[in-house]
Amino acid sequence: MKIYTKSGDEGDTSLVGGRVKKNDVRITLMGELDELNSFVGLARTKATSIEVKEQLTVIQHVLFDCGSDLMYVEPKASRLSLTATEDLESWIDSLTELSPPLDKFILPGGTEAAACLHVARTVCRRVERAMIDVEQAHHLLPFINRLSDFFFTAARYENAVNEKADIEYLRSAHVFKRKDEEA
Repeated sequence: MKIYTKSGDEGDTSLVGGRVKKNDVRITLMGELDELNSFVGLARTKATSIEVKEQLTVIQHVLFDCGSDLMYVEPKASRLSLTATEDLESWIDSLTELSPPLDKFILPGGTEAAACLHVARTVCRRVERAMIDVEQAHHLLPFINRLSDFFFTAARYENAVNEKADIEYLRSAHVFKRKDEEA
């Protein structure tokens, strides 16, 4: 099988049920999702935590499902699991418990894995912004919103398990209240 078809050489591409211009908002969003998935793959190769590696693999499959939801000219039932967002929330809570307390803003960085996860987080935020323009993708917004939180939390966890301190933003006030400080 050849990887190229030459059918898109004039600036359009196929969706299930028809063709659209390559600058169609759905195609743009699908490209953003593909870029995000590639950065997740890079982060997975750098991650040292087996747990994070496994979670990133699951996320890559879900991101593929998200892209699949956009492949149809006429909307179809979503492939996104009903529990995908809840799974992210559970992972976030677990990794947060295993990471140092956070009360100041931090800079992206630390280990290579953490840096890659921060890049994935920022690309994820771009995906979220692009989704606003695609009504067919609005059902994916809660998952994508939570996913950027997961990348932030996983980056902090990767730093923690590798005994690399997060880099606090120098002019950051104490902006996050810990549970033990509330009351």
